[in-house]
Amino acid sequence: MSRKKVTILDIQKRKKNNIPITMLTAYDYTAALQVDQADIDIILVGDSLGMVMLGYPGTTQVTMAEMLHHCQAVARGTSAAFLVGDMPFMSYQADVAEAVRNAGRFLKEADMDCVKVEGGQEIANTVQAIVKAGIPVMGHIGLTPQTVSQLGGYRIQGKTAASAQSLLEDALALQEAGCFSIVLEAVPAPVATVISERLTIPTIGIGAGAGCDGQVLVYHDMLGLYDNLKPRFVKEYGKIGEAVITAVQTYTEEVRSRHFPAEEHTYPMKEAEEAAFLAAVAGR
Repeated sequence: MSRKKVTILDIQKRKKNNIPITMLTAYDYTAALQVDQADIDIILVGDSLGMVMLGYPGTTQVTMAEMLHHCQAVARGTSAAFLVGDMPFMSYQADVAEAVRNAGRFLKEADMDCVKVEGGQEIANTVQAIVKAGIPVMGHIGLTPQTVSQLGGYRIQGKTAASAQSLLEDALALQEAGCFSIVLEAVPAPVATVISERLTIPTIGIGAGAGCDGQVLVYHDMLGLYDNLKPRFVKEYGKIGEAVITAVQTYTEEVRSRHFPAEEHTYPMKEAEEAAFLAAVAGR
């Protein structure tokens, strides 16, 4: 039985009713089909695709064209989950008007339901402008991969009282600017819990503990498909990467030993047609 399309109101009601929100990334049509059928609330087309799909060393190399391409594929495979498109590095930081135009492309060209941006108080005015244009915005604070160099690497944020207070102020500023939800990444659990309690909008945690209103993981991480970077907060729900390698190795061995393709994998001919063909070939 098909389920109804998840909306912002549904997501906000989950916080009000203390029902955890589920979110997972997807980057292509097939993954979107699988995740959507698994009853996920939100699908994020994250700029983490730069690493897990395109082989970049980080997220800053991802372009608008690449994000829109993957968002379009995911949208074609999704019928019910709420869709979030990650705005890539430098698509919204330099100019507010450009940020609004780029955000609009995610909805107009790629069928996303909203966009996600990284940053706190410093991008509040940009968020406000995007929301004013009729485009829903999900915020993202804590560890922000697009500015990982500025943060000194992939480090936990909010470990001191002062930095934790700054994160709370960032979250409140984003809420005031119009964000309907905020991702908290790599934040100590007590800090994330307080932020979640103080906000009226839902928080989605990734490495931020169980006190958030929902959780998100990267598709490739939780399935064991990507081993280059394995954060502490990742839980593998499958060893799909190992299964793929084993399957390909078996295929290679069977081809080389001529065990594949077997008779059941081939298309036969009628005996008379085969005989006629072989006779014609032999007569040349």
